[in-house]
Amino acid sequence: MSGLAEQEGDFLNDALLGFLTCLIGIYLVLAWVFSSWTRPMVVMAIIPFGLVGTIYGHYVWDVPLSMFTVVGMIGMTGIIINDSIVLVTTVDEYAADRGLVPAIIDAASDRLRPVLLTTLTTVLGLAPLLYEQSQQAQFLKPTVITLCYGLGFGMILVLLVVPALLAMQLDVRRQVTSLSRAIRLPRGAGWVSTLAVCAVIATTALFTATLGWVIYEGKILPDLIEILPVELPDMSPLMLAFGLFIAGTAGIAISIYALGILFYGIARTFMRRSPLRTS
Repeated sequence: MSGLAEQEGDFLNDALLGFLTCLIGIYLVLAWVFSSWTRPMVVMAIIPFGLVGTIYGHYVWDVPLSMFTVVGMIGMTGIIINDSIVLVTTVDEYAADRGLVPAIIDAASDRLRPVLLTTLTTVLGLAPLLYEQSQQAQFLKPTVITLCYGLGFGMILVLLVVPALLAMQLDVRRQVTSLSRAIRLPRGAGWVSTLAVCAVIATTALFTATLGWVIYEGKILPDLIEILPVELPDMSPLMLAFGLFIAGTAGIAISIYALGILFYGIARTFMRRSPLRTS
């Protein structure tokens, strides 16, 4: 048994290395094709949802996860992003002559049939192996379940998750653009740049003290517990840290907004009192 366990451990390590290499290769190719470092993340975001379908399929068929499941996951990774690539490419083509949101809606409607047919041909072609009762087919069953259920779930979610991520990417890009413009404001409005930098620093520090510390240590920062005036509820550290981060971010946003209104009022007052320039 020890020899078999050692072989399985070696295989899983090699499979993990191969899986990571596969992801890196896919990302680099997509970054080259789309000429963007962020757009491949949207395309590859569908991969974890395929894993959800894989786990559900093994639960339905009462088949334990095995080495062949890992092999199927590696193959599924390269297949499941095909639908996402088709959808994102269509969105980019439509966005060239219209807004991004209308392009997302039109692309999701137009690509429904190609995405459906592409996935169904693969899933239905592998489906007969699920009902094969021979001893040889039992070894392939985890791989087939991984491909069928992973691709099936991915087909449904790619039409929901990818458009949502594209819209979210647009919102984030707008916020980043606004922040960069605020930082580059002229000297007369330097207080805006100062507030923007302070907001970024405060949010980063808050993330480090809450979610970052829990991810690294697995528990809430002790100094943070002592600082808080209220007793923390009994719940998982990650959820508690997430709640503290959201509450702290809201407090930072409200404070920055209030300070912005205050500084704007002061600036307007000085501008009204200052004498007008005469030629």
